[in-house]
Amino acid sequence: QVQLVESGGGLVQAGGSLRLSCAASGRTFSTYAMGWFRQAPGKERHLVASISSTGIGAYYTDSVKGRFTISRDNAKNTVYLQMSDLKPEDTAVYYCAASNTWPTGTRANYNYWGQGTQVTVSS
Repeated sequence: QVQLVESGGGLVQAGGSLRLSCAASGRTFSTYAMGWFRQAPGKERHLVASISSTGIGAYYTDSVKGRFTISRDNAKNTVYLQMSDLKPEDTAVYYCAASNTWPTGTRANYNYWGQGTQVTVSS
């Protein structure tokens, strides 16, 4: 069982950077693959990036590749999303989620979800 809490969202100008954090409860965090999703108003929730339980495998959707970096610190039970060169189309609520499988790219594969944090990018 994992409980997740996101933080680090906010307002940033286009071209700027933000780092999102997701803190997890429990002692089993290191056994889960982790993903970051985002959802804009009226849109579907989509996977942005994911990382394996050990941190050696990672996935990025094409629109953020080269700009976003996912990482994790299992000793701190935390996963991060470093976002650079932000664009207005990155504006969304960002969610972290935990999965028992790897690799995975669909919402159905994620067992636990955080409450989300708002990221707004102004032009």
